[in-house]
Amino acid sequence: MLPFLLRRTIGAVVILLLLSAFTFFVFFSVGDPALMACGKNCTADNVALIHKNLGLDQPVPVQYWHFLVGIFAGRDFTLGHCNAPCFGYSFATKQDVWATMMDRLPLTASLAIGGVVAFLVIGLGTGLLAAWKRGTLLDKAVTSVSMILSSVQIYILGPVVLGIFVYSGVMAAPAYVNLTSNPVGWFMGLLIPWLVMATIFTAQYTRMARSTMIEQLQEEHVRTAKAKGMPARYVFLRYAWRGSLIPIVTILGVDLGSLFGGAMITEFTFQLAGLGRLAVDSVTTLDLPMVMGVMIFSAALILVFNIIVDAAYAFIDPRVRLS
Repeated sequence: MLPFLLRRTIGAVVILLLLSAFTFFVFFSVGDPALMACGKNCTADNVALIHKNLGLDQPVPVQYWHFLVGIFAGRDFTLGHCNAPCFGYSFATKQDVWATMMDRLPLTASLAIGGVVAFLVIGLGTGLLAAWKRGTLLDKAVTSVSMILSSVQIYILGPVVLGIFVYSGVMAAPAYVNLTSNPVGWFMGLLIPWLVMATIFTAQYTRMARSTMIEQLQEEHVRTAKAKGMPARYVFLRYAWRGSLIPIVTILGVDLGSLFGGAMITEFTFQLAGLGRLAVDSVTTLDLPMVMGVMIFSAALILVFNIIVDAAYAFIDPRVRLS
């Protein structure tokens, strides 16, 4: 297992290097970044000064090497010393890119983690219940509702939910409050975005949990356990449930990446300032250091999540450890 995780970690590092090299060469070899950093009222002398301060007068491969070294060792700019991990200073705000990302990360992490917990609990719960009650009115109702919800998008459902609960005065508008300072305010402020995200993803997991559980119930080892007289509830939870988790965990690993996209749309829909909102604002202002920082950091998180998902296979199914 350890060699497998080591190989995956090395592969993730290579992917990050390729991604950072590609984005850096695209961003810094097309156009003049000094003009983007200088702003509208820019003079030739200011452009030349920015070229010198940012090292833009050197070949692009040399600039990329300084960028990589700066991430691990820090780097000096005219704005000050950028401590490691250093992704430079924002062209738009002149703030440290890493510090800005860390300031926005708690909101996005709260959205993503809360959304995952909500749609896993609701989606798996309703899916397993539908499989347990297969063919009944409850099963048909769950299947029908999940099919309808699977076609709904966040930017459509979000305004509808705001109109029903916020604009009518039933609930306060979504807002982020620090978890440690006010846990109740944190929970209530993100409850609506969580439920909207959960609604979108729950439909998929409900249908998947139902179908995989029905398949597991037809497996020979499950039928053998039933034939031996084991209680149906024990067989359901001990044998069928564990086997049905493998495809669900696989899809979850893929969805963790798209969850960041969902968090980005959710932040825009509910006017929350997280990493997704930061990425979009940086693109519109051509803030290259901030765009690169968010891209590399998001890619690193997604790769870490995928390694964790791969490791989870071994826990769920011991046969995976042999391979």
